[in-house]
Amino acid sequence: MLALFKPTGAPGLELTERPEPQTGDHEVKIRVLRTGICGTDLHIESWDAWAASTINPPIIPGHEFYGEVVEVGSEVRDVHLGARVSGEGHIVCGNCRNCRAGRRQMCIRTSSIGVNRDGAFAQYIVIPESNIWVHQNEIDPDLGAIFDPFGNAVHTALSFPLVGEDVLITGAGPIGLMAAAVARHIGARFIVVTDISEPRLALAQRMGADLTVNVAEMRIKDAQKTLGMHEGFDVGFEMSGHPSALPEMISNLNHGGRVAMLGLPTAPIDVDWAKVVTHMITIKGIYGREMYESWVAMSAMLQSSQWLRDALSSVITDRFPITRWQEGFAAARAGTGGKVVLNWEEIHV
Repeated sequence: MLALFKPTGAPGLELTERPEPQTGDHEVKIRVLRTGICGTDLHIESWDAWAASTINPPIIPGHEFYGEVVEVGSEVRDVHLGARVSGEGHIVCGNCRNCRAGRRQMCIRTSSIGVNRDGAFAQYIVIPESNIWVHQNEIDPDLGAIFDPFGNAVHTALSFPLVGEDVLITGAGPIGLMAAAVARHIGARFIVVTDISEPRLALAQRMGADLTVNVAEMRIKDAQKTLGMHEGFDVGFEMSGHPSALPEMISNLNHGGRVAMLGLPTAPIDVDWAKVVTHMITIKGIYGREMYESWVAMSAMLQSSQWLRDALSSVITDRFPITRWQEGFAAARAGTGGKVVLNWEEIHV
């Protein structure tokens, strides 16, 4: 089969032939139709310090995908041939305290698809049946390919009640954009999205943001004045990882404000902990998706809302055949658009 392959610990990937994976008794083989490019994939391709300390080549990266089931193991019971599926990228042990308590997203022995084992940048991928998400309703393949990051957005947005609340989102990357759409769908009052990329801020307006703030030109407190807010934001989604974002968010929260923090910091963050204490602010770390409540929620919301389906589809700003994967990675690395999706169907013909 063809695959985007990382043969050694050096920059770059190769589109080359690799052995087709074998299906175990409890596993499912999927013919990959679409894959999304994640920031993790960019790290692996460029072979930065994080990749060098985390990845053990040779490996096939990629964990955002949509495809068709072509083979099931002898012990598979609930996934059938021909099903259209996406997949949860975290494979858990099932035996640690968190797994046994139903908190599988907190497994201490998580193995990540495309990071710790071969992933979805290939014609075929094999994963455990328990990681399969079967799409019960028709869904656009491109949208199916971004269920993994959409799940991150849903996990973040559903961390705290949003109906009637004022929401601040720092970072208009693809997941921040999707979180804005979810907040609008749920019923937030004012939604403000910050970034320094004007194209991404324009996308945020299409996601339902009431106001976008280029933080290179405007302060968040001025956005509050524009909207007639007097007591600060109720909920914050920190999606950027920028060291100035969380302190700025905290300074613009109401007393009792709540923060869901998905963005991985790129440098140490200087937090005013006295304000966190005296203003009784809650900060919650978010990683991946709740397994599998996030998947249930995102499927239900998409099924019930044409507006949300259209909004999420517009987050996908670039589409490339797999043979032009370099252009796809360049578009993702530019940091000015939304999600980038690679189409694998041409090589299945």
